[in-house]
Amino acid sequence: MKTTRSSLILILSIIIWATESTGADKINTVLELDESNFDSTIAAYDFVFVDFYAPWCTHCKRLAPELDVAAPILAELKKPIIIAKVNADKHTRLARKHEVDGYPTLKIYMHGVPTEYYGPRKAELLIRFLRKFVAPDVTVLNSDSAIREFVEEAGTHFPIFIGFGINETVISNLAIKYKKKAWFSVASDFSDDVMVQYDFDKIPTMVSIHPSYNDHSIFYGPFEEEFLEEYIKQNFLPLAVPINYETLKILKDDQRKIVLTILEDESEEKSRKLIKTLKAAASANRDLVFGYVGVKQWAEFAETFGAKETKLPKMIVWDGSEEYLSVIGSESIEEEDQGSQISQFLAGFREGKTERNSISGPSLLGYIKSLIGVRSVYIIVFLVAMFILIRHISKEEPLTVGTRDRDQVEHGTSSEAESSDYRPGDKQD
Repeated sequence: MKTTRSSLILILSIIIWATESTGADKINTVLELDESNFDSTIAAYDFVFVDFYAPWCTHCKRLAPELDVAAPILAELKKPIIIAKVNADKHTRLARKHEVDGYPTLKIYMHGVPTEYYGPRKAELLIRFLRKFVAPDVTVLNSDSAIREFVEEAGTHFPIFIGFGINETVISNLAIKYKKKAWFSVASDFSDDVMVQYDFDKIPTMVSIHPSYNDHSIFYGPFEEEFLEEYIKQNFLPLAVPINYETLKILKDDQRKIVLTILEDESEEKSRKLIKTLKAAASANRDLVFGYVGVKQWAEFAETFGAKETKLPKMIVWDGSEEYLSVIGSESIEEEDQGSQISQFLAGFREGKTERNSISGPSLLGYIKSLIGVRSVYIIVFLVAMFILIRHISKEEPLTVGTRDRDQVEHGTSSEAESSDYRPGDKQD
């Protein structure tokens, strides 16, 4: 009897030890994956963040220590996120299978389903960003301080939706559906100060917040799922959207036409005044997206729509294709009474008083596919020039062709990459 009891205790101890030792919270370093363990790792853990890298890639080398810092912290979350890496330059078949087309390629696998990651890469911001994927679908807030802490913890990379006086079940389905794109919460208890802060005067109310743009909008219903979903989809972006690589990726999934205003410089006082007027127009015309871009901020994109040929600011309507519409009689916006001019532009567009123009650059999808930017063109031109030079040298001195020339090409590519500016979301190599 004593022996049996000892055996049971021993077995229970082994089970407890095994359970504790195999928990995801024990994996506090970056895992190295290949063909032999990739699928089993993705299947074993609910959340796996994978860095597909190349050993020679400058930007991959820069990212590696950030992942080393983030790995133990993400492993300690209530729902742990495992960080792993794959040498895609070595395991090419695995890389092709997972559609890796540049380095680094970052993906988070949630219950085995991959989502490409375009967020920040510094450890602190990376941790905050990834927490979004393991947070509750809907967070219940029961005090002013809880609301404040939720907004602060959410950060600035996703829009935030707070339902004041709304039951959690009303938005739960939509919160699950759009979890990858926004934070969702409901506030069950709050003061009049919060109502003043977010500028609403009755409940139930849904408020969307864009912390990075200091922008928010109010929705008073109806709260049937159809109408609530339309509001959520229209508010993934702020009322007036600055056009850049990140917002273009979001606009790819938006079916609305873009009313695009081209400015000299977004940061000028007169531009900020116009942007404020655009927000008012956007609030009254939710069937359209209102965007703006400064020539100083992104000349290549602005000049696609004839920015050099027209007095700025100018407005056009674009659906993301290789053509855009200009409104006859509204080629540019004067500094006085801009609200009336914008109204006139919109009226002309809706009445069909437009002319079609061809853009001089790629379509919306084309811009998204060219995320690596013009720097890659320089690299390609450099490599082609080197190739021509090598061929020329090889005709005169055949014995010199080989390792030395390969080193020159690799060194040239690396130098170009090292000198380029880093932009979150890019695959630079």
